[in-house]
Amino acid sequence: MKPNDDAGPSLEARLHARLARLADHPAAAGLADDVAHLGTHILTHDTIVEGVHYRPDDPPESVGWKLAAVNLSDLAAKGARPVGALLSLTIGTPGEHMSPGDWEERFLTGLAAAGESYGLPLLGGDTVALPEGAPRVLGLTVIGDSQAPAPRRDGGQAGDLLLLLGTLGAAMAGLEALDQDPEATGPLVDIYRRPVPLLAPGAALARHAHAMMDVSDGLLLDAARMADASGCSVTIELASLPLETAFIAEKGEDRAARLFAATAGDDYALLAAIPPETEEAVRQSLPRDARVTIVGRLASGTGLSLTHDGAPVELPERLGHEHDRD
Repeated sequence: MKPNDDAGPSLEARLHARLARLADHPAAAGLADDVAHLGTHILTHDTIVEGVHYRPDDPPESVGWKLAAVNLSDLAAKGARPVGALLSLTIGTPGEHMSPGDWEERFLTGLAAAGESYGLPLLGGDTVALPEGAPRVLGLTVIGDSQAPAPRRDGGQAGDLLLLLGTLGAAMAGLEALDQDPEATGPLVDIYRRPVPLLAPGAALARHAHAMMDVSDGLLLDAARMADASGCSVTIELASLPLETAFIAEKGEDRAARLFAATAGDDYALLAAIPPETEEAVRQSLPRDARVTIVGRLASGTGLSLTHDGAPVELPERLGHEHDRD
């Protein structure tokens, strides 16, 4: 159980419950997933906010790329291919040494680069001007298509292995480096600014998964969400967490570093619950360069448990990024 369970539901949880009552269309599935399932179409929407999801001094091109990539990651978690996107573009105060419109032009350059890289055409949207000095709030709705049944978040079963596609912790380590030195560069900064949606391996993995989602708010928090939606408990093994070489060079790979990686967020790895007997078939189906790791297991019961080399570990106070706390 979370250490702060006695504090009651978070504001985000209370608002989510209210929204779930409003979203009574079958495609919404009670908002128990990150996407809506409308026939063969997968619909998702993400918003990124200046000062929350990206630094005000991040290059606008990287912000445009990131807005597309985080939405495409939701499609990857359903094995869906991109069909199109609708953009909410806010026109804000020019950045330092920029003329009006420069920031937006550069943002659109990054968005277009992601669209060209992953086959995501822009279909429409809206523009609005912000008051002077207001932080930018940018939104994108992405439509995908999945001819095969797309795995939901709530399909996990007791005994399933938790398979992670990708690595953990590097993006937040990159953000930490920028907080310490705004001129910082290197692979960790690149991973933070330009996440890579795992569309091709996601499509292969989705065919085998009982449940699947992307890891955007932190492995511990997102694994707990999958387990709760599936009516299961979950155990995560810290020693198994896959880490980038650059992350290990910067943070190490001891228990503290692994706890950082497990709670960091902004990873856009994919988490899937698979039957144990399919593990080898799953590995064979994925691209050769895919980084795939078993990081835990679902079981009967409820709650989240954490181990390191099999020994129990106390849960951290913060499991990941919760919007009303951060």
